[in-house]
Amino acid sequence: MHRSATPDVVVVGAGMVGAACAEALSAAGVRVLVIDRDGPAAGTTASGEGNVLVSDKEPGPELDLAVASRAEWDALLGRLPEQLADIEWEAKGGVVVATGDPEPLTAFAAKQQEAGVAAQVITPAEVFDLEPLITSRVTIGVHYPDDAQVQPVLAATALLATVRGRGGEVRSGVTALGVRQSRGRVVGVDTSDGDIACGAVLNACGPWAGAFGAAAGAPIEVLPRRGMILVTAPLPESVRHKVYDADYVGAVGSGDADLQTSTVVESTRAGTVLIGSSRERIGFDEAVRVRVLRELARKAVGLFPFLGDVPVMRAYGGFRPYAPDHLPVIGADPRVLGLWHATGHEGAGIGLAPSTGRLITELFLGLTPHVDPSPFRVDRPAVIAS
Repeated sequence: MHRSATPDVVVVGAGMVGAACAEALSAAGVRVLVIDRDGPAAGTTASGEGNVLVSDKEPGPELDLAVASRAEWDALLGRLPEQLADIEWEAKGGVVVATGDPEPLTAFAAKQQEAGVAAQVITPAEVFDLEPLITSRVTIGVHYPDDAQVQPVLAATALLATVRGRGGEVRSGVTALGVRQSRGRVVGVDTSDGDIACGAVLNACGPWAGAFGAAAGAPIEVLPRRGMILVTAPLPESVRHKVYDADYVGAVGSGDADLQTSTVVESTRAGTVLIGSSRERIGFDEAVRVRVLRELARKAVGLFPFLGDVPVMRAYGGFRPYAPDHLPVIGADPRVLGLWHATGHEGAGIGLAPSTGRLITELFLGLTPHVDPSPFRVDRPAVIAS
């Protein structure tokens, strides 16, 4: 088999974050090889909804990264070759609603407005104008025009195809087993397909990043957090925006291991409606639990009553990479020179991927970072494992 020149960076993981990092590095002239034990977008990326959100984050480092990444999405879409550009990008905006006390949601929106997020508090009547089929129990809403949606598998594969078009390489069915070092720095990666010489290794293994970090001699605290999604049969246009209830923000930010559910409802270009979301820390247990699906369905019907008469076509689930302090892990590992990490985004990886790729590239090349990288550093107490 033909092998290209020694890569500058081997990216371990061909999901959305790994693909975005590989694309940004290759756009800057870095020679990149992406490897994955399965194939492009076969793990967490294939199990997501394609959320690109600024609406669900408290003011702070992750919101700063999300705002920057939303702008970076526009730049990234502009870099894709025309034949790869249809990744079902929909800048549809989001609507967050409360059906009880409106004060917590309006207070949250006010904090986001202070942080520079476009967040417009709207009346129940204005919510109905945007979403005519929503429940009449809505007491307040917030419209987020910058929320968007993308088809995550199409997006990741388009980015990897772009990497190939620049001379990079993507290899499926190759498992990374560890790194090779010489004089205290990485000189290669040990794989099921033999040793691969390289200048650096990027751990973009999602919820499996902790295991690869340990194998590379630099363990990090990244854990799997399970989520499930229901998919309806195709419908005429019924849900116009990305709509979720105010409980979603709390579920995203919670560290509770027990099951938490909150309602997220959105249509796809194919006409199906995606219904989420659930979160529970149960390791890599893939069992489908009917009680979780029943809870998702019950809450979705509470938000959109018409869904009670709509058949569910299928359900699927996956594992999000969870860091204990709810911040991504982005940057160089001080324990192993030449080892880098880009993981821990939990359910926000699709939305945060473009800025993650840009930040990794800036740090790798010694450029001025477009966001402050220090909150995401590897050697912070919540993440670095002994």
